[in-house]
Amino acid sequence: MTHEMIERLIGSTGEPLPVIGLGTWQTFDVGRSSNVRTTLESCVADLAAAGGRVIDSSPMYGRAEQVVGDIVTTLELRDQLFIATKVWTTGKQRGIDQMTESMRKLNVAQVDLLQVHNLVDVRTHLETLREWKAAGRIRYIGVTHYTASAHAEVAKVLEREPVDFVQINYSVSEREAEQRILPLAADRGIGVIVNRPFGGGKTLGAAARRPVPPWAPEIGCGSWAQLLLKFVVSHPAVTCAIPATSNLAHLRDNLGAGTGPMPDQAIRVRIAEAVG
Repeated sequence: MTHEMIERLIGSTGEPLPVIGLGTWQTFDVGRSSNVRTTLESCVADLAAAGGRVIDSSPMYGRAEQVVGDIVTTLELRDQLFIATKVWTTGKQRGIDQMTESMRKLNVAQVDLLQVHNLVDVRTHLETLREWKAAGRIRYIGVTHYTASAHAEVAKVLEREPVDFVQINYSVSEREAEQRILPLAADRGIGVIVNRPFGGGKTLGAAARRPVPPWAPEIGCGSWAQLLLKFVVSHPAVTCAIPATSNLAHLRDNLGAGTGPMPDQAIRVRIAEAVG
C-alpha cells in the first residue's frame, strides 16, 4: 500500500479503527482443504499488512469462527487484529454457552467486540454482555441487523441501551440508514460497522458492467469496488466497512478504498448518480 489506512475513532473510548475490515459470511465457511485455507490465510495476512484490523464473524456463519481462529493463531496476528463476533440464540444460558463456544473456536481469551445478532433476544444478551465487559471477557458490545425493515427497532435499542457499536446495512443503493441510524449513532457516540457495503453484491455487479467514471482517480479510485466503499466510509458516522471476500485480488482492491482522499459531499452525489 502506498498510503496508511485511514482510521476513525471509536466513540466510547477514542480507540482508532481502520475504515476497511473483513467480513466472513459465506466466504470463511469452508472445510480444511489446504488450497481454500491458504487463500484465506493470504487474505487475513494482507489485511493486517495493509493496516486493516477488523474481522467480523458469527456462529450463524457455519465454520467461519473456527476458520478465523485457526488462521489468526497460525499467523500469530491476534494482537494486531480487532476480532468481532456475535450471539445468535434465545435465553441467557444458551447465549452464555454459545459465546463461550465462540471464544473457544476463535481461540481468544478476550473478544474485542461481541454483538447481538439481528437483535435476537437483545435485552437478555445485552445484560450478559455488560457483565462480561465488566469482567474483561469482551472489550466492546453492540447490536446488528442487515435489513432496512429492522431499522426502527434498531433505533429503539440504540436509544435505550448503552452500546459501543451498531452494525447495519448501508450502501449507495441501500441508504435508509442515513435517515435515523447514522444520525442517532453520531449523536450518541456509537461506532458504526457497515455490512452489505456493495448492496449484497448486486450494486457492484451492476456497476462493474460499465467503465469507472473518468473522475474516479481524483479520489484515488481505480475500480467500482473502491468507489462504492469510499461512498460508505466517507459518511462521518461510519467507523468501518466489512466487505466479505475469499478472493485475494478483491481483498487487495477493497483495501485500496481505505487510503487516499475521501469524497466530499459533492463527490458522494456524483458516485450515487453514476451508480444510478
